[in-house]
Amino acid sequence: MRMIKNGFLYQVTFMASVFPVNCYLVEEEDGVTLIDAALGFCTKGILKAAESIGKPITKIILTHAHEDHVGALDSLKEWLPEVPVYISVRDHRLMNNDRSLDLHEEQTPIKGGVPKNLKTRANVLLKEGDLIGSLTAIETPGHTPGSMSFLDLRTKSLIAGDAFQTRGGIAVAGDIKPLFPFPSFGTWSKKTALGSAKKLLGYEPKLLAVGHGEMMENPVNAMEQAIKNLERKIG
Repeated sequence: MRMIKNGFLYQVTFMASVFPVNCYLVEEEDGVTLIDAALGFCTKGILKAAESIGKPITKIILTHAHEDHVGALDSLKEWLPEVPVYISVRDHRLMNNDRSLDLHEEQTPIKGGVPKNLKTRANVLLKEGDLIGSLTAIETPGHTPGSMSFLDLRTKSLIAGDAFQTRGGIAVAGDIKPLFPFPSFGTWSKKTALGSAKKLLGYEPKLLAVGHGEMMENPVNAMEQAIKNLERKIG
């Protein structure tokens, strides 16, 4: 387990040299907010990271319901039974292993691993613009139909889940990077992901933090290029 601090944001990485899986701790006055729950074996590392900050985990927010983002959730809830869990209204269905699509959504199968035996359910269902402490919720469908990103209003740090990746080179969800193709394999709709990437670019973030790969400071130009790369591929 590796932890890197940038302002109020702590990136907690597991398997950094092989298959990097990130979750994040966002420091608030009264505690820390955990964004994503990594893989099943990561519970102790996450708890140790929060302990090193010296503040309790008071909220658990999920960017989406794939197993590498909710893997340690059940185990964490055993340690933190009173801590509320947040997920988007739309991905709460996926959390319940409901892969059905709405009529307005691209009619292509939802991809990626969704744990069938997940016991924990969200206490709070999020929609566009909801505030969770210093974070504002941004609906960014594409990787999954209900993917969400979160912008820290204090610093303009953007925690984007799998809407982008930086491992193997920056890319929008669905754009295959040969050195790390896995987020693309799990992406439901490239077209929808492209629209969400453009939406996130409009926030002009000062820091980009993603599920797979290193944090990127002043990412706007790189995000623009990643968007152009996917635009060329899908027309």
